Amino acid sequence: MNAPSDRPTDESLVVRVGCRLRYDAEGSVPALFNLKPRIDEGRSLLAELLTFGDDLPASAFTDTHGNTIFRLVLPPGRTEIVHDALVSVPAHPDNFGLTEAAASPLGLHELPAEVLRYTLPSRYCDADKLANFAWEKFGAIPHGLPRVQAISDWLHHNIEYRFGSGRPDLSAWDIIQRGYGVCRDYAHTFIALCRTFNLPARYVTGHLPDIGYIDPGSPMDFHAYAEVYLDGRWFTIDPRYNVPRIGRVTVARGLDAVNGAFATLYGAATLTFFDVWAYQVAPGTVSVGDPVDLSLRLDGTMEIRR
Repeated sequence: MNAPSDRPTDESLVVRVGCRLRYDAEGSVPALFNLKPRIDEGRSLLAELLTFGDDLPASAFTDTHGNTIFRLVLPPGRTEIVHDALVSVPAHPDNFGLTEAAASPLGLHELPAEVLRYTLPSRYCDADKLANFAWEKFGAIPHGLPRVQAISDWLHHNIEYRFGSGRPDLSAWDIIQRGYGVCRDYAHTFIALCRTFNLPARYVTGHLPDIGYIDPGSPMDFHAYAEVYLDGRWFTIDPRYNVPRIGRVTVARGLDAVNGAFATLYGAATLTFFDVWAYQVAPGTVSVGDPVDLSLRLDGTMEIRR
C-alpha cells in the first residue's frame, strides 16, 4: 500500500499549486471563481499570483462555508485565468496521531449549531436514498471512527475509479448503482453514507501533490475528498486513495460539489483549456509566475525528499 511514513517531524515542505483556465464566451458572462487556497492550521501562503484576463475587475466575498469567491464578468471572446501559489505544508500525513479514543462521535444534541447542516441530505449527497443500504452494510459496526473507516474501506474496494467518467448530474445514490466514478463521486458517496448515521461530513476540494506516494500517472487535476466531524474537530477522509496523504492544500469546503466548483458561469462560455499543477519543490527554486517545470518536482516517489 502506497502510504507515507508515520514518522513525525516538525519540518515543513513547499508545494506549488495552481491552474490555468481559458474560456471562450459568446457574450458578457457573469462568473464566480473559487480558486484561492484556504490556509489551514500548520500551513502558510508563501507567495501567490492570481490574474483574470487583462486585469478584469473582480470583487471578492466570503461565502457561508468560508470560501473566498471572486465575482467578475467574462467579456465576449477569450479570457485566460491563472492562479499560482507556493504553500508551506506539514511533512506529516493526514490526521497524524488519530486514535479511536480521540475520535469519538458527538451526540446530535451536542453538535455545534453551525455543524448541523452537514448532517442533512444535499444535491449530490442524497443520504435519504441510501439509508437502507447504509444500515445494511454498516449498521453493525461501532459508531464513530470504526464505522467511518469501514465506509471508506468499502468505497475504496467496491467503487472502481475511472478517470474521465465524472458527470455533473450524478449523486451518491447514482454512484452506488453504477459502481464506478471519479474522486468527487467517492467524496459524495462517503459523505452521504456518513450523514445517514448523523455523522457530520462535508465536501472538500483542493490540490493533492504526490508526496511520499507513487505518481499514479493520471494528469494533474483538482482533487475532491471529505472531512468528518468527530470529537469536536474535523478529520480528513479520502476514500479514493484510502491512505493518509501529505501536503493537501484546501481550496473549498461545503455541502457538496455545488460549493466546491472552481467556476460557476451564468451564460454561454466554454472551457477550452484546462491545466492544473500540484507538486513539491525545493524552497527558493521556484517563483510564482514561472513556467511550470516538472523537472524541478521532488514528489512522485515513496521517498519524502527535503
